[in-house]
Amino acid sequence: MKALTAIVALVFATGGAFAAEGKKEPSEAQKAQQEKMKFCNADAKEKALTGDERKQFMSNCLKKAPAEAAPAAAPAEASPAAAPAKTSQQNKMKECNATASSKGLKGDERKAFMSECLKA
Repeated sequence: MKALTAIVALVFATGGAFAAEGKKEPSEAQKAQQEKMKFCNADAKEKALTGDERKQFMSNCLKKAPAEAAPAAAPAEASPAAAPAKTSQQNKMKECNATASSKGLKGDERKAFMSECLKA
């Protein structure tokens, strides 16, 4: 009985050491993937995507090369120029969404319509 108690105490005493050993810093590739996930997720949220549209967007976004998916910090001069483009893209998205809704499109038909509408 004393031996069993000693073994249990030993297991608890060394368990903390092994637990601390298991935690390690993520690799550079993991960090890059996490940054890409953050960027794509924020972009999908900004576009108010849900359901299958969000899944498709996230899949495509995460497949892109790191430079394409998460552009590096732009110079201060580029930011004001990007804002109007973003606003026009948002307006285009709203218009296409409204048109698709008024036509009563759903599922694959809606996806195809939205894709063509946003390309134009």
